[in-house]
Amino acid sequence: MLVVAASTIASVVACATPSPPPPQTITVTMADVAFAPAEVNAHLNDTLEWVNKDIVDHTGTARNGTWDVVVEPGRSGKVVLTSAGTIDYYCKLHPNMVGKITVR
Repeated sequence: MLVVAASTIASVVACATPSPPPPQTITVTMADVAFAPAEVNAHLNDTLEWVNKDIVDHTGTARNGTWDVVVEPGRSGKVVLTSAGTIDYYCKLHPNMVGKITVR
């Protein structure tokens, strides 16, 4: 009869379960009245950072109302991604400026 301690089983399970990747910062540039890149992939708890290289204000506004970040020229704005799914976003000041982020 094989007897295995519960702590040994817990250690094996902990080693077998992949840990999530450490949070990353994903940078999206606002330039020439466009987001670049326009589509990005991220993981939970990553940070999405917009860097405004234009001479006018822009926003990163989630269409689902999750966030609305104003970014002045030469500045940056950030949001931490706390929910999985696909989020379409745009600039409220320039509605043709659109982006999409998929959070896993």
